[in-house]
Amino acid sequence: RMGTPPDAAAKSQPNFLDPAVAAHPQPVYRALQRQCPAGRMLEGAGPFIFRYADVVFALRHPEIFSAEVAVGLVGNQRPLIPLQVDPPGQTKYRKILDPLFSRKKVAELEPALRELARELIGAFADTGSCEFAKDFAVPYPCTAFLQLMGLPQSDLDLFLELKDGIIRPELNAQSDEEAARVREDAGQRTYGYFEEILDSRSRAPKDDLLGYFLSAEVDGVALTREQILDICFLFLVGGLDTVTSTLGCSFVYLAEHPDRRQQILDHPERIDSAVEELLRWETPVMQVVRELTQDYKLGEVECKKGEQVILVLGSADVDPDEFTDAERVDFERSRNRHLAFGSGAHRCLGSHLARLELRIAMEEFHRRIPHYSIKAGETPRYKPAIREVSYLPLVFGEAGSDRRSAHAPASG
Repeated sequence: RMGTPPDAAAKSQPNFLDPAVAAHPQPVYRALQRQCPAGRMLEGAGPFIFRYADVVFALRHPEIFSAEVAVGLVGNQRPLIPLQVDPPGQTKYRKILDPLFSRKKVAELEPALRELARELIGAFADTGSCEFAKDFAVPYPCTAFLQLMGLPQSDLDLFLELKDGIIRPELNAQSDEEAARVREDAGQRTYGYFEEILDSRSRAPKDDLLGYFLSAEVDGVALTREQILDICFLFLVGGLDTVTSTLGCSFVYLAEHPDRRQQILDHPERIDSAVEELLRWETPVMQVVRELTQDYKLGEVECKKGEQVILVLGSADVDPDEFTDAERVDFERSRNRHLAFGSGAHRCLGSHLARLELRIAMEEFHRRIPHYSIKAGETPRYKPAIREVSYLPLVFGEAGSDRRSAHAPASG
């Protein structure tokens, strides 16, 4: 791989923005768990937490580890709702948003999602190959999200540009200062886009999520325009990135490990479990940030009120103290309390939808294309931050399906 090898990175500092580390972070996590379960790893940065028990404690105690981190970290002008609002204030927003993404409500979307997946896969299933990111991982969840929000499909390229500018500004910047400007510009454009859409919807309401936000009330009071914008900002980032990222990471793994793929071909009833195990092993959202509301001691590290703490979800999900045989990907794992969707009050709002999309994708893809591998001589390309696979060339058929890609990890 290009960049710092994972083992070398683990011995120096956790450079999670290095694409090589993003491609294969598990050795970094394991080394850091042994060397520094909690501590200051980067000059000028707050402490990192790597162990499962510590990360879960932080996620479940927002009164100490607040999600109300400094505004502007992702180009936003105000706290994102409900992600950056702690209880009890957060509760009123979850009351109006949770019903939209309940297990029962999400199940109603299955026929449309399955039809969309079949349509996209059908376009390339007989061609012998695909570029998985462009042909499926991006359009499948993004099309579904835009339909749900009532946004035009023609604006998808713009949304993806804004999303990357918010999450990965360093892709289009040569310095931290320039990255901050990219993020701020993307944030401003995102607010401006939704302002225009909401103005239009106010004049001509529609029956979709945006229409729901315009009519929703919190404690008998309608949502303000700013509150709706802050919800939309969060939905844009979450709806266009996390499922795409999970699909890419999961299918890289399955392409590189045909023995594991054969398990779900032989036992399709294990797909739900496979989805959960790949969420654990890959954990696309590598880390989240919390801010201390009081002085606190992390292991031997004294932390001060106001410091930002980095909770490394990916590391927690391969912690051997929580997961038996944590370094083995086991599609029959019976106890899998992974943190890919977080935990506690800020557990991912769209987790039921994400699981449904992932299950359908895995079912439909393997129904049409049971055997595939990474094209000879090619290497998947990863974007940092949230671990999105931006390039994954697959070739179909059993020929070559028993060959592990040259860049596949030896373990897991």
